[in-house]
Amino acid sequence: MSNYLILGSGISALSFGALMAKSGKKVHVLEAHEYPGGYGHTFSEVGGKYKFNAQFHYVWGCGEGQLVDRVLKRLGLDIPFVHLDPDGFDHMRIPGYSLSIPTNYSELIKRLSDQFPSDSLNIKNFFDVVRSVSKGLGYVTEADTLYKMNRWSSSFQALTYYHNTLQDVFDRFNLPLPVQSLIASQWHDFLLPPQYLSFYAWVLLFDGYMHGAFYPEHHFDSVINGLVSVIRQNGGTIEFQKEVVGINVKGGQVLEILAQNPNNPHERFTYQAKEYVCNMDPKRTASMIGWNHFSKDIRKKLSYEYSPSNFMIYAAVSDLDLKELGFGKWNNFHSSELDLNKAFHKMYYEFDYSAPSFALCTPSLMTTDHSGCPEGRSLVEILTVANYEYFKRLKFTSPKDYKASKKYVMDCLLDVVEKEYIPNFRDIAPFHITGSPTTNERFCWSPEGHSYGSNLTPQNMGIGRLNYNSSLKNLYFCNASSGYAGFYGGFWTGSRLYKTLMREEI
Repeated sequence: MSNYLILGSGISALSFGALMAKSGKKVHVLEAHEYPGGYGHTFSEVGGKYKFNAQFHYVWGCGEGQLVDRVLKRLGLDIPFVHLDPDGFDHMRIPGYSLSIPTNYSELIKRLSDQFPSDSLNIKNFFDVVRSVSKGLGYVTEADTLYKMNRWSSSFQALTYYHNTLQDVFDRFNLPLPVQSLIASQWHDFLLPPQYLSFYAWVLLFDGYMHGAFYPEHHFDSVINGLVSVIRQNGGTIEFQKEVVGINVKGGQVLEILAQNPNNPHERFTYQAKEYVCNMDPKRTASMIGWNHFSKDIRKKLSYEYSPSNFMIYAAVSDLDLKELGFGKWNNFHSSELDLNKAFHKMYYEFDYSAPSFALCTPSLMTTDHSGCPEGRSLVEILTVANYEYFKRLKFTSPKDYKASKKYVMDCLLDVVEKEYIPNFRDIAPFHITGSPTTNERFCWSPEGHSYGSNLTPQNMGIGRLNYNSSLKNLYFCNASSGYAGFYGGFWTGSRLYKTLMREEI
């Protein structure tokens, strides 16, 4: 019998499983998908000619001595990362203004102050608070953050902003709208605009990147494959095409897991282990088990709303040097609407993408490893926010309108891309596919196509946030909603659970 049966193979589950396997525990992973990694999985198209990562574009916490680096070294993995351009890892463009964000606060403040001299003091004071709050949160590159809030008596400034959105703090420092939008143009990293986004969530990510923005030298599948290899080489197993459909509980603990082959539901399987780690969505898991089995406190924490979903374009362009068009080791964030809150509202609530806001990423330029596409071609990925309910309704009521809606969003995005970034994009892209919120739900088993688990609003951050504790004796949560989303968040969540159960630091 396994020590740990892990339900799902997202990055938090794989990092936890690899650490446990390396420590001598018997680990068994069930994955409903055909690939490991959750939103970090890599998929191939056109017979393996093109390889895309589902959701990851760049990461943080990978520098020497930072969390990801410590975990990988503990596992004996040598996975190199390359730095994005420290002089500008994010390039922001809004109507009338642009900004390259460097990994240096003084230089960032100078660049903004040069454009907005009358606001220079407020800009400096704002970033002073960002750094102070980051310190109060425990420094984002360390292994503990929000779960130590009861020890924050020495960090009054962090507590001051506990219930604040990013917009609240912008307003507190009276920053002009263009400054706000330049600073927050990477809102696609959260799929929430300033008026809804937790200031804490924004600080964690922004300051994390200010400590170094990275990309895996051999792409993200090198990380996922590395974690999988550690599990297998240390006696663990990973089974694919095993969809969990039942969790039997008695006496406050899990007795067994029921699974099926999603391609053949008549194929059923039963699994038992000493302890169970749930990488599946906690709210969906609670519904599967029965809410009455959970404590009142946990039921309250499970009442979160999901984060918004996204729309993706995965494409390849041919016979074009993107560097000559101004691309490089950075990501581009564009908004045709100056007010990011309005941009979000128009796209998400009104399905109006006529003035879109989006992220434009070029994975082929991040590293010299060009194994993701043939020579002479480059990968391009475009991301924006999308409303799950809108696409779900069309998919099940009018497939024709569903396809037309996907084409509408794609055309709105590509119109801007062709005008502002890559002329004749449609003519030089021999391959492209799109992904909608229902694609996320179908391929990544994410309820409502969510991208980041629970919504990153102030209500879902802090001491009331769900953690690994399920209130069942032998079941632990380990996913974005019970920890944090994204690459760094996944490593943090998995390593924190390992640290808790094994009582050892990493």
